[in-house]
Amino acid sequence: MRRVPEVKWAQRQDKVFITVQLPDAKNAKVNLEPEGVFSFSASAGAENHLYELKLELFDKVNVEESKINVGVRSIFCIVEKAEKGWWKKLLRGDGKTPHYVKVDWDKWVDEDEDNGAGDLDLGGMDFSNFGGMGGDDGMGGFEDNTNQEEEGEDKSDAGITEGKTEAAQST
Repeated sequence: MRRVPEVKWAQRQDKVFITVQLPDAKNAKVNLEPEGVFSFSASAGAENHLYELKLELFDKVNVEESKINVGVRSIFCIVEKAEKGWWKKLLRGDGKTPHYVKVDWDKWVDEDEDNGAGDLDLGGMDFSNFGGMGGDDGMGGFEDNTNQEEEGEDKSDAGITEGKTEAAQST
């Protein structure tokens, strides 16, 4: 049975913050396409249930400038918008926002108070670019097999293949 993780989001004029709340995620894969399609899959829990998610974001994004951090409790993405401007909502379409997508009030600022991402405390997170991490094998994924736990944060890297991004976390 497919399960869907909780997603929190906030935005600035030039970027969108997406946090996938899934503690102890294993084999996390995140795909981001220029058209604004954000996909996620991972297993988690004692029984390794599969969690999957596909979001069609409100507008196009810049994959090369977007960043990701795979942590112990969540996967945090800074998605750069292709064009600056405030989105009316996270997802395109006229339907109701799914119950698992929520506003991240800890990161939210109103449009008239936007001073850029410089006002956001990222707590020393180690970010990798979605783009530019392609491997020699042409697969583009980066798998981190080292133990990088530091003060409760597990940091992994991300890669890209032809506009699609994959982040892998090994435990």
